[in-house]
Amino acid sequence: MKQHKLMGALAFSGALALALAGCAADTGGNGDNGDDTVETNAADYNPQPRENLQVGGEVRFPINEVPEQLNPFHGDGSADTARVAAWYMPQILLQEADGTPYKHDAYLDAWDIETVDGNTQITFTFTDEAHWNDGTDMDWTAIDATWKANRSTDEGFTPNATDGYKAIASVEEGDTPKTAIVTFDGEFAWPEMPFLTGIIHPALAEDPDTFNTAMIDNPHPEWGAGPYTIDDFDANADYISYVPNPEWWGDEPLLENVSFQGMEASAAINAFKADEIDSVGANTKDRLEQVKDMEDVTIYRATQTASTLLEVDAEKPQFEDVKVREAFFKAVNIDQQKEIAWNGLGYEEEPAGSLTLFPFQPGYTNALEEAGWEYNPEAANALLDEAGWTAGEDGIREKDGEKLSVVYPIFSDDPTQEALAKALQAQEKEVGIDVQIDVRPSTDFSNDYNTKNWDIASLRFTSSDPFGAAWFCQLYCMDMGLNLSGVQNEEMDERIHSEVESLPTADEQTAAAMSLESEIFQEWGLIPLYNGPTISAVKTGLANLTPEPYVGLDGFGVQPVENVGWEK
Repeated sequence: MKQHKLMGALAFSGALALALAGCAADTGGNGDNGDDTVETNAADYNPQPRENLQVGGEVRFPINEVPEQLNPFHGDGSADTARVAAWYMPQILLQEADGTPYKHDAYLDAWDIETVDGNTQITFTFTDEAHWNDGTDMDWTAIDATWKANRSTDEGFTPNATDGYKAIASVEEGDTPKTAIVTFDGEFAWPEMPFLTGIIHPALAEDPDTFNTAMIDNPHPEWGAGPYTIDDFDANADYISYVPNPEWWGDEPLLENVSFQGMEASAAINAFKADEIDSVGANTKDRLEQVKDMEDVTIYRATQTASTLLEVDAEKPQFEDVKVREAFFKAVNIDQQKEIAWNGLGYEEEPAGSLTLFPFQPGYTNALEEAGWEYNPEAANALLDEAGWTAGEDGIREKDGEKLSVVYPIFSDDPTQEALAKALQAQEKEVGIDVQIDVRPSTDFSNDYNTKNWDIASLRFTSSDPFGAAWFCQLYCMDMGLNLSGVQNEEMDERIHSEVESLPTADEQTAAAMSLESEIFQEWGLIPLYNGPTISAVKTGLANLTPEPYVGLDGFGVQPVENVGWEK
């Protein structure tokens, strides 16, 4: 997957698989307090060689939720799904903090990219020892299964992203079953991209129903492979734990036990102070104040490879008219939102005008600004007048006897999230839009988002790699589970294919994607707000943090989970 993934109301994922995440206080962890700017590094995760670390000990992580959908390749999966999966599913490719991929030597003897007869070709050679927990050999059939389950939605599979996979013409067995030959249809601009987010057991891709439903509230550890396997899983308690895997053939995992417990924001910060968990997100002034002076605690600050955004559901009657959607977004004071979000964090950044690239990446342009967005309540009022919505006695606009009232759920009890929601509510009230804030448990996020139980959504798209434009379709094509604004259409799908994906080089695709993104923003289904820092409080001595994709202390990095451990 870039996959982009949703993070609870916070998300970007993958290879650029994007992952979905909800905007919460980041209980799982994605400086000094005060008004002065505090240095924030691209990555800050306490990297340590294995010889500096002890064997033994446990680590207890909080998480927004242990999601219902535990298949990390499924469209309903979130960034939390990817976190849970990383600890017991194969990591055949890893990434440096800047996103440079390299092979995991326990799984792969070789990973070669070349051009053969005008077609990009990747050859994977698995190690002799590599196998799945159920004893199935890990070989070319895993690459084949991953491709077939993710290449299209036409066969009944519901993948998180088809980008990259759909450009593959064939997957074939090489000289031995341990070798997979992946051939693209022509030269492919992003050869590093496919399979960065992993591979799946062939049994999971046996048919669409298995792929779509088998891992709902069932992690299927027998389909896993790696240094850890599942020890305990309780969907009702939102809990999962791992122990060293007796089937593992690589470097010894350093920890005796790893666990994730679903927690609300306030519960997580209290659990950290009570020594019940070993790390916690500290992305707000209140949370940072509570932990920054604790003994034996280290504060880590990194640039977040995620975009916080606002999205409306254009399929709801209140937002069917594009003028209403444009008015809604032009009433949003992004600068005020950032001031609230970063109050006391000493953080600054360039405007986040794209969901394709971050401001620090080559080729970035402010597509939102080019689309004509500005904070302009006067223009918003004029648009609503044109759309036929008139102010009632209470100032809320009405049309045909219906109030312009919309539901905005927030999946957190964190005071900063409440303040952000109330600020948005006040901004929209200025133009006559009634925003009803509905506070819900963080554990409801994935289900509520995927079933569109909302009119407005505040999200984070979290990115697993730096290949932005490679995942453009995952962001903006129809039938992808990340962007549920409902403004996508077949004409734009075709333009994405013909004007972006068909171009021969990464630079050309990036330039075309940035240009097209400004047009897409003019449909007013979603807009980026900011990227922000990721700040975590961690028990001192825990090293090689955030080994999973879509978690940001190590930038775009994906570290081997067997190297997470405590310093000697």
